Amino acid sequence: MDNAHTKTVEEVLCFFGVNESTGLSCEQLKKNRERWGPNELPAEEGKSLWELVLEQFEDLLVRILLLAACISFTLAWFEEGEGTITAFVEPFVILLILIANAIVGVWQERNAENAIEALKEYEPEMGKVYRQDKKSVQRVRARDIVPGDIVEVAVGDKVPADIRLTSIRSTTLRVDQSILTGESVSVLKHTDPVPDPRAVNQDKKNMLFSGTNIAAGRAIGVVVATGVQTEIGKIRDEMASTDPERTPLQQKLDQFGEQLSKVISVICVAVWAINVGHFNDPVHGGSWLRGAVYYFKIAVALAVAAIPEGLPAVITTCLALGTRRMARKNAIVRSLPSVETLGCTSVICSDKTGTLTTNQMSVCRMFIVDSVLKDHCSLSEFTVTGSTYAPEGEVYKDGSVVKCSQYEGLVEMATICALCNDSSLDYNEAKGAYEKVGEATETALCCLVEKMNVFNTDLRGLSHAERATACCSVIKQLMRKELTLEFSRDRKSMSVFCSSNKLTRSASSTKMFIKGAPESVLERCNYIRVSGSTRVPLTPAVREQLLSTVREWGSGRDTLRCLAMATRDIAPDIHCLNLENSAAFAEYESDLTFVGCVGMLDPPRKEVLNAVRMCRQAGIRVIMITGDNKGTALSICRRVGIITEQEEEQEGAGAIGGLTGREFDELPPHLQRQACQTARCFARVEPAHKSRIVEYLQSLSDITAMTGDGVNDAPALKRQRSASLWAAAQQWPSQLLR
Repeated sequence: MDNAHTKTVEEVLCFFGVNESTGLSCEQLKKNRERWGPNELPAEEGKSLWELVLEQFEDLLVRILLLAACISFTLAWFEEGEGTITAFVEPFVILLILIANAIVGVWQERNAENAIEALKEYEPEMGKVYRQDKKSVQRVRARDIVPGDIVEVAVGDKVPADIRLTSIRSTTLRVDQSILTGESVSVLKHTDPVPDPRAVNQDKKNMLFSGTNIAAGRAIGVVVATGVQTEIGKIRDEMASTDPERTPLQQKLDQFGEQLSKVISVICVAVWAINVGHFNDPVHGGSWLRGAVYYFKIAVALAVAAIPEGLPAVITTCLALGTRRMARKNAIVRSLPSVETLGCTSVICSDKTGTLTTNQMSVCRMFIVDSVLKDHCSLSEFTVTGSTYAPEGEVYKDGSVVKCSQYEGLVEMATICALCNDSSLDYNEAKGAYEKVGEATETALCCLVEKMNVFNTDLRGLSHAERATACCSVIKQLMRKELTLEFSRDRKSMSVFCSSNKLTRSASSTKMFIKGAPESVLERCNYIRVSGSTRVPLTPAVREQLLSTVREWGSGRDTLRCLAMATRDIAPDIHCLNLENSAAFAEYESDLTFVGCVGMLDPPRKEVLNAVRMCRQAGIRVIMITGDNKGTALSICRRVGIITEQEEEQEGAGAIGGLTGREFDELPPHLQRQACQTARCFARVEPAHKSRIVEYLQSLSDITAMTGDGVNDAPALKRQRSASLWAAAQQWPSQLLR
């Protein structure tokens, strides 16, 4: 179904003739299966060993060498006299070089990354559907799901097909679709129509895409596309239909081979023709034919001598060694000639999420209120180091490391971060790295609590797994979570009811902790916590000052994702709450006391800043192409040096700044080409945009290298095979210049 995101739920269900509660009938299921086929990506037809061997002899230079070896072998076969055996040495040496060249080439191709087959890894094995033959939800193989099927998804599930949401059965539904769109945080979904037929995937908030993961919530939807008709299937088709261009080295070798073949042919014919008068010389026994064969052998020997037999073998060996070096640097190079192209790269197009950045949200700034004087408040601002989920980093104030336990406001902040949280930090023993369990933003708060260590927990001698939750566990031992009011779109916040773990508890010992969007939380705050202890009324002027600080963090150079923390010191009685009506949650989260605010982002990798600087020194232009939003993308561009302050001041943000995929589409072709020459950042783009940008750059005679780690990068990587890198170990290839 085309443009399902623009249709209402009723229109989509009517199109497929289904009911949300019953699903497809057996007859409809059979008909749809015959029409659309199985829900799976077709396997790429791999090349046989024989085809790979033949590919190694496609170069003109190699073919000339093979022809010369065959002629030499034939002439040696008819050689007479004592030199018969030695005559076979030359053709055998040539053949050995060619065989060695073919073996190395085939071995490299066999060990190369198969990008199309890698897409199949994102296909789930099972799905949950409603069908008329059974009254309850049933688990079926994902390949048996067809358009029109009513599918249920819940937290932890992988989406089995492209689905138009019909109803959300939880307070909210969040989906991690970074692998497809490049967005650094999970996306909040809804069921309302999105009227724009040209909306990019990132704006289709009522759609679930095959291969993405449900981060939170539960929902029902109708399948609108399966197999190659899904967004991930379109990427597969684009990759399959893309013919990679030949690299500069391959083009130069082709030109050299053509020129050499012409020159050798002319010289050989000339040498043979010049000696036509000597064909009847007595030395040949007076036989014109024997004389002609003799001088033909001389011409062939001259041709063989003129061909650099070792060139293909030397080139292949050097490229193979280069490929192995790239692999050791955590970059997989799919074809041998790509290594050569990296040496003459003039433009690097890089993905953002997981490539330039760590794809691990991290709190980098926070503030609490130090004092309030009339209509003005004084803030204590802190910066936090560390760019991954590893609980390693320090908290700074005015350039000096501070002990968070000395600030009562930070103790309360840490308590809210640890308890008003459904995610956690975990250590993966197999990977040797800390990972998120749940939401990225909430995991960043857990990591912040570990760095703050507000209760001075002794961390010595702890294992990595114990260290992941050491400080959060201390807080959870002091307070017990009783109830959670989940996040919702209307109030943009979540809250938890917690009680003290003391032996004697009363109603007054129950507190309510809230976190959410600063503008939404501050709107419901009547008080403000000062110095971590005193509570004073929150005036409109102070509220506006706090919002101004938040806006500065969110729209300035850093473009941070901000979360406000608050409490309701006297919580309502849990037993009187109506948990079935989420509209009432905002009423429960009222009369709040503002505690503080944190700002987080998906931070750049440590090595990227220096790598970009090295590229600039080498005359290489770096362009960021990402599916994330424009503000976040420009912020990372400034942080890593892709866009400098001097350039923005001299040329203006419009000249070198960023374009969204929609803005790029609205430009005429000649301005699109110009944008590829001047812009340093393309945001909110789809895979097709990435391919088109690379195509424009190639048409401008730029040697383009593409690096990325997501499915949405695959078509662009395939298009410019001349220099495509897959950041397999999530490390930006700063070794390009070495």
